Amino acid sequence: MDELDRLHYPTLDADGISQVLFYPRSERGYPDHGGYERLQIPVEGGAVLGGRFHGAGAGAGAGEGEGAPNILFFHGNGEIVADYDDIAGIFNRMGINFIPVDYRGYGASTGRPTFSAMMQDAQAAYGFLTPWLRERGYGGPMAVMGRSLGSAPALDVAFRNPEAVAGLIIESGFSRILPLLSLMGIEDPAITEEDGPLNARKIRRIAKPTLIIHAEYDQIISFAEGEELYEASGSAEKRLLKIPNAGHNDIFQEGMEAYLDAVRGFMERVDRR
Repeated sequence: MDELDRLHYPTLDADGISQVLFYPRSERGYPDHGGYERLQIPVEGGAVLGGRFHGAGAGAGAGEGEGAPNILFFHGNGEIVADYDDIAGIFNRMGINFIPVDYRGYGASTGRPTFSAMMQDAQAAYGFLTPWLRERGYGGPMAVMGRSLGSAPALDVAFRNPEAVAGLIIESGFSRILPLLSLMGIEDPAITEEDGPLNARKIRRIAKPTLIIHAEYDQIISFAEGEELYEASGSAEKRLLKIPNAGHNDIFQEGMEAYLDAVRGFMERVDRR
């Protein structure tokens, strides 16, 4: 079997690694201003993933978001979908349906997060949303987007669905797993890149339009890794956007205008294809 086809990562599922890779927290206590449809996505083992569908037509008249392009979004390891309500509103005003999905144990999701569960559940989420959108008349193309740790499931969904996924956006993503584990204090010579998701190898096989956004001074996942993903990308239509003077956690605030312009332009091109 091709190593890129696997969905199980036993080395990364070890308790000592899962405990530093994932920081699950509940959405309890968050103010709920509405404006979205709550999703409950069944996954293997009886767990349920929480997600939110933020339609571009919300509050603007029924049906206005039905032809809009869609973004399925996987967030970073310390975030939950509720953190993205404000950004979702911005994307909606740009004519984009925004669909963030949590990992197990995060937000309103049940279960316990592991690397294998995250990767398998991403496929389940994509499989759930495809008919869900179609049945509700949302016929626009779907791009997949991942931030930080979420770059792994986003890349995997794009890799496994080469015809259906219309585009790929990676923000603050990693090309190799070992530097990320090292930053988190995991230095085990028995762990190799082959134990990880092989992001740089997968992106070589993704031919759809690709946008990579990375902060110049990212202290968690270096800008060099964003460059590696860009250079490895197999897309003939790819772009690397560097956000100057920004780090891992202030990339959006520091580069909001350029960030949003890039996403808007990218999704407009995807929608025209």
